[in-house]
Amino acid sequence: MQNSCRRFFIFISTQAIKKIFKFVRKIETVSKILVIDDEEKIRTLLSKILSLEGYEVFQASDLKNAMRRLEFSDIDVAVCDVKLPDGSGVDFVKKVKEKYSSLEIILLTAYGNIPDGVQAIKNGAFDYITKGDDNNKIIPLVYKALEKVSLNKRISQLEKQLGNKHSFESIIGNSKKIKSAIDSARKVATTDATVLLTGETGTGKEVFANAIHNSSNRTKYNFIAVNCSAFSKELLENELFGHKAGAFTGAVKDSKGIFEEADKGTVFLDEIGEMPLDLQAKLLRVLESGEFLKVGDSKTTKINVRIIAATNRDLEKEIENGNFREDLFYRINIFTVHLPPLRERVNDIEDLTYSFLKNSSLKTGKKISGFSKEYAEALKRHPWKGNIRELRNVIERSTILTDGDELQADSLPLDFQYDQEINVKGKTLSAFELAGAEKIHIQKVLNYANGNKTKTAELLGIALTTLYRKIEEYQIK
Repeated sequence: MQNSCRRFFIFISTQAIKKIFKFVRKIETVSKILVIDDEEKIRTLLSKILSLEGYEVFQASDLKNAMRRLEFSDIDVAVCDVKLPDGSGVDFVKKVKEKYSSLEIILLTAYGNIPDGVQAIKNGAFDYITKGDDNNKIIPLVYKALEKVSLNKRISQLEKQLGNKHSFESIIGNSKKIKSAIDSARKVATTDATVLLTGETGTGKEVFANAIHNSSNRTKYNFIAVNCSAFSKELLENELFGHKAGAFTGAVKDSKGIFEEADKGTVFLDEIGEMPLDLQAKLLRVLESGEFLKVGDSKTTKINVRIIAATNRDLEKEIENGNFREDLFYRINIFTVHLPPLRERVNDIEDLTYSFLKNSSLKTGKKISGFSKEYAEALKRHPWKGNIRELRNVIERSTILTDGDELQADSLPLDFQYDQEINVKGKTLSAFELAGAEKIHIQKVLNYANGNKTKTAELLGIALTTLYRKIEEYQIK
């Protein structure tokens, strides 16, 4: 034990502190650390070092006082001795993790042994290290433990956002463009103004429509969504406006349409650019007078609805081409909110991935807690033509293919696993172009053959001279 203390004193030498600072970064909020050790000198010295790193440090000489401190302070990380007067730190880990799941615990021992170390990790310890031999690891470990705590809090925050999936708080993203869209939608939500949501397919227009409705004074009434491209003209007219008994064969009784069902609430017209011209005239009447004619009826029906429309088309061009009414465009374009494509909010991809991974893990019954750096980088390189919807599907696919606790790049579709842009003779090619695909294939076979060009040529079924020519042409390393 005396040797352990001596080495611990050495640990706080000026040179050691300089090394430690290289591992530690500044954090926005002051993290709280609890040091648990019955040796006062070690406890005091370690607390001093942690305080110098900017952390708020608390001390406890035994497990009883440690539990009391945990009850009254929001501790992030505990650094705990294994052998204490009133119990074992290994058992303490299990007890604490059951009550404070986000807390991370680093165990210190003067006499390390493998069984204790294995059991400590099983009980939920962040790490298990030996005093003296591993002193230089303590501060870097505290930093890494705090990173995990921060990540867990971030995930917890995302889970709370998902708790009310139809609110603005459920819309995940911190990029400038998505925040601007959310701010605009919040402002118009409290009014009765007609809203036009624009953006590519899969950018979350229905999510925004739901959030606008739930933040309005109509939230107690129905929100009904209809995709205008999913029906023929006749079916869409009946879906929107309803019909009278006898209006057509099979119409044996009166039927309410979406507008009547949503009276006092909100109707979301997705893909409004696909609506036939004659139905656009009926919609214009609803917007201007709040009334319409059911199919087969001669008496108007009066309703009070708010309309939120969405499109991925350029409606001004559709007007020029004669496919959309100009008067309807100006009527629905009172307030426009544009939703950015995912490729313009790359910094939001990781947060969205955590959210989709959480849902996919629950659906598949798997315990997958995160994803590798390579996986994240591959996602960020992808052009995301299908936007958020495509990302959600990719995460679900990866979850199904993954057996471990972390998504890896090899669970992504093949086109994700290579750079999307391939340079051949100074020209940038897509991985889907023939030359690009050939370069990728040759590189894969070369890797498989450990760089043996003769074997690579045999596997490819080409002459060795042809392989050399293609290696030079494609600049393959």
